[in-house]
Amino acid sequence: MIYRDLGNTGLKVSEIGMGCEGFAEDNCAMTKKIFDAAEAAGVNYFDLYTSNPAVRTAVGEALRGRREKFIAQSHICSVWQNGQYKRTRKLKEVVAGFEESLEQLQTNYIDVGTIHYCDALDDWQRIVTGGILDYARELKAAGKIRHIGLSSHNPQVALAAVESGAIEVLMFSVNPCYDLLPASEDVEQLWAPENYEAHLTNMDPDRQRLYETCQRCGVGITVMKCFGGGDLLNAELSPAGVALTAHQCIHYALSRPGVACVLAGAHSVEQFKQSVAYETATDAEKDYAATFATFPKISWQGHCVYCSHCAPCVKQIDIASVTKFLHLAEAQGGVPETVREHYAALKHHAGECIQCGACETRCPFGVAIRDNMRKAAEVFGY
Repeated sequence: MIYRDLGNTGLKVSEIGMGCEGFAEDNCAMTKKIFDAAEAAGVNYFDLYTSNPAVRTAVGEALRGRREKFIAQSHICSVWQNGQYKRTRKLKEVVAGFEESLEQLQTNYIDVGTIHYCDALDDWQRIVTGGILDYARELKAAGKIRHIGLSSHNPQVALAAVESGAIEVLMFSVNPCYDLLPASEDVEQLWAPENYEAHLTNMDPDRQRLYETCQRCGVGITVMKCFGGGDLLNAELSPAGVALTAHQCIHYALSRPGVACVLAGAHSVEQFKQSVAYETATDAEKDYAATFATFPKISWQGHCVYCSHCAPCVKQIDIASVTKFLHLAEAQGGVPETVREHYAALKHHAGECIQCGACETRCPFGVAIRDNMRKAAEVFGY
C-alpha cells in the first residue's frame, strides 16, 4: 500500500480508502469483514458520512481493539431523526448528533471532522456565520476532532472554503466525467444525461483551479464518487459512452493535484479487494488515456491529463510532473514555495529539454508539450 500526505495535516493515509456504502450490507455484518480486509491490505482511512445508528454502531464494533490503526473521517451535520438521515445546520441538532456518534463509534475523537454536504455558497456562509464552523473549531480545540474537513460537489463552494483557510481536508467528487461539468448547486446535475448530450471538451476551469489550489494551500482531497456511483464502469450507463475500469477511475483521481486518498465504495469484500488490487496493477491496467481518446462524447484535446503517455523522455524528464507543477505555478501567478521545492526535487528539469518532439508523437491529446517545457524552464529558471 502506498501512503500519501493528507495535505498539511501530518497524517499519512493509504491512497485507497473505504467508502461506507457497503457497511450496511447484510444487516451490517459486512462492516467488520471490510475492516478486516482493509487492515490486511494496509488501508488505514475510511469515511463515515451516514448517520444511521446501526452502521455507526457496527463501525464502532469493527474498530474495537484497533482504533489507532484507522484514520476516521466522520461527518458533522449528518444526523438521524425519525428513523432517517437528515442534513442539518441547526446547532443544537448538530451538537447532539456529533456526541451521539462518538458513543456509537466507541471513541473519544474523530481524526477528520467533516462538515457535511455543502454545495451552495449561501450554505457555506451559514456554516461560517451560524455557529457550525465555530463549533467545529471548539471540537478541535477540545481534541474531539483532530482536523476540520468539508464535503462538497460544487467546485466554487469548495474553493471558497479552501481559500478561507478554515478547512484542512476536502471531500470532493472526482472523476473524468464530473470534471467536465461547470459548478452547480444541484448535485443531481452531475448525473443528468442531458448534460452530456453535447460534445464536451476539457476540464471545467473551476475544477482545475480547485485541485491546484488545494495542492498549493496544503488542503488534502479525499475522493468520493470516483466510479460515478458505478455508472462509469458500465458502458450503457456511463456519460462518456464507454466503460472505464475501476483501476482507470482510481488512477485518474489519484493523478489530480491535491488528491491523497480515493474512498472506494464496495458492496462486498470482493468488490473492495478489486479496488485495493490497484496497488499491484500494471501501468497498462491503470492507463486511462487510451480509453479517454475513444470517448464518443468527450474530448480532452490539447489538455494534459498527467497520464504519462509522453514517456519515455530521452532526457529522462518526468514530463507529467513538470507540467503539473507548471500549472500550479500559473494558477498562482507565481511560484509558491511548496511547488518550487517539489520541482527542485525532480531528478531532471524542463531546462534539459532538447525540443526533439518525440513526446508529442505519443500524446493522445495533442498537447503542446515542447511549449510547456519552455514555459516551465522560464517559470522555474531551469
